[in-house]
Amino acid sequence: MTGTLVNCVTIILGSIIGLRLAKHIPERFREIMIQALGLSTLFIGFRMAVSHDDTLPVVISLLAGGIIGEWIDIEGKIEKLGEWMKMKLASQSATFSAGFVTASVLYLSGPMMIVGSLRDGTVGDSSILFLKALLDGVASIALASFYGVGVICSVVPVLLIQGSISVAASYLLFLQTPQVLGAITAAGGVLVIGIGLNLLNITKIRIGNFLFAFVIIIAWKVMAG
Repeated sequence: MTGTLVNCVTIILGSIIGLRLAKHIPERFREIMIQALGLSTLFIGFRMAVSHDDTLPVVISLLAGGIIGEWIDIEGKIEKLGEWMKMKLASQSATFSAGFVTASVLYLSGPMMIVGSLRDGTVGDSSILFLKALLDGVASIALASFYGVGVICSVVPVLLIQGSISVAASYLLFLQTPQVLGAITAAGGVLVIGIGLNLLNITKIRIGNFLFAFVIIIAWKVMAG
């Protein structure tokens, strides 16, 4: 859990810095920061998406996962969690839920979360999560300066989900096999591309509703052997 706790601290610190900067940085500079993050996110997402040769399971999992996610309205439930946190914190931010959802999905979609959590939980190697913590902290500065306090609340799903994988790591080592990890990376890359498009205001993709695709693609790869 050490790596996850450090990751949460960097998200909180990055968000605080971003909130402080937002008061002193003109709107156009905050916009250019979020555009830089959006372009960087697209670049990372494309690299992840093309890293796996077996594209059919990724496409089918995203299609089926998106339909199931839309049916059960995963993003709507995440937004409701964000709204509940907003109410508890008595926040007046109009972009609270958007910041919470965007940051949560971004921090939990990459392969570093899976591999880092597994290594942290099995052999006590937190180095991958420390690197992820650094990257998430930097991203939090840009996100919080634009979206506001909702970004800082993304530590809750990061702590719960990433921490749970670390705790249950000895039972989840199959996630680290090349075929499973490769498929997860590719699917995560597509979602990261979607986050980049949202950050650049090119479109509005309900990324949260595609999260069920990870369940499908993991099951597919495990059953395929």
